Amino acid sequence: METRDQVKLIYNALADKKAEDIRIIEIGDISVIADYFVIANGTNPNQVSALVDSVEQELAKIDVMPKRIEGIGNASWVLMDYGDIIIHIFSKEDRAFYDLERIWRDGKTVSGEDL
Repeated sequence: METRDQVKLIYNALADKKAEDIRIIEIGDISVIADYFVIANGTNPNQVSALVDSVEQELAKIDVMPKRIEGIGNASWVLMDYGDIIIHIFSKEDRAFYDLERIWRDGKTVSGEDL
């Protein structure tokens, strides 16, 4: 499955669990760390955990496993590293504080509908 198709699965998994403000940033032209960042937030720690679980389950269905997942213990910023795709799931407060969209503003924003 192509990377872009995996991003669509991730987007849908997050949307199904009512993630807030899902953003997809294509960074492959400006960085070697990944091709895409997917950024979203939940409204509370339980929802953040549910979002992580949803993404993990959907990608496992197509035999795509994470290289690493960090931050599950506190559920305020969970980073899921899938190689070409890095997913950041935040609490609302931490997302505003770290403001990754500003840091990666040179990347190309992709809408869920464009996938």
